[in-house]
Amino acid sequence: MKKILFAILALMVLGLAAAGNYYWKAAKGISAARLEAQYVTPDDRFINVAGARVRIREEGDPSAPPVLLVHGFTHSLETWNGWALRLKDEYRVIRYDLLGHGLTGPDPTERYSPNERAAFLGEILNALELETTAIAGNSLGGLAAWRFASNNPDRVKTLILISPGAYSLNGVSDEPADIPAAMKTYLLTAPEAGVRASAELIYGDDSKITEDRLAAMRDMIRREGNGEALIKSLEEFTLPDPSAALSRIAAPTLILWGEDDILIPIEQGRKIESAIPKARLISYQGVGHAAQEEAPAQTVADAIAFLREHGATTKDGAE
Repeated sequence: MKKILFAILALMVLGLAAAGNYYWKAAKGISAARLEAQYVTPDDRFINVAGARVRIREEGDPSAPPVLLVHGFTHSLETWNGWALRLKDEYRVIRYDLLGHGLTGPDPTERYSPNERAAFLGEILNALELETTAIAGNSLGGLAAWRFASNNPDRVKTLILISPGAYSLNGVSDEPADIPAAMKTYLLTAPEAGVRASAELIYGDDSKITEDRLAAMRDMIRREGNGEALIKSLEEFTLPDPSAALSRIAAPTLILWGEDDILIPIEQGRKIESAIPKARLISYQGVGHAAQEEAPAQTVADAIAFLREHGATTKDGAE
């Protein structure tokens, strides 16, 4: 895995070198107003959640069973577009931009550690007056989702994890790993070549990466203040032994993993499946780290079958 990290950094450095004098202009970021004018949809709104202004998107019948979708590091709620198209036919689909990400932007109180992100997920549910819900999370969002489920078993009806963080990786364990200067520069500038290289590492099949998706990924990193917030997130990022916490998860859990995920290997998925009492793992050949984005039709079909299996089919969300 260290070799993979070095490869990521090398690609980012190449992107930065290609950017040249662009660096200082890019580091200033893009104004929130400009990005909101471009990306906010009629289904979006901004709400105050525990002192932070958060972008929320809700689709589907408000009386249908709720499903909360949580995205990964450097991404935004757009990563779930493929899932939302299908889920909204049967569910109240809720997604939000994490603190320090997307159009939510930096958190005034810098709640960026994994435990704080898990606690903030609960604040989202409180703000939406949801006592219980199904939750799906990818990568960093998956880490927040399973930690929330472990700490609040009565609030999570079903849990879907897509390549979530859990076990030690790339030198991160009880303590954060040092952040290379190249990584910091990348997060502050998001040069075109660097974002493309990053997407090619996330996807198993590069042909599925679209120019529009690359532009959106880059814009969300470059939202003013996000680069600094992403760096602070890494400075607080830890992965202590999760075994005891995973074993406390009471919700039925579906784990989805791309077999070509080079960021978090599928071996970790198998360990997570063994650690969670009611877990089942499905893997996808030729798919990388963000399976919901790269293979939306296949993964959302498996997710819906799982949700139906565990009772999330009635309008009031009852069993």
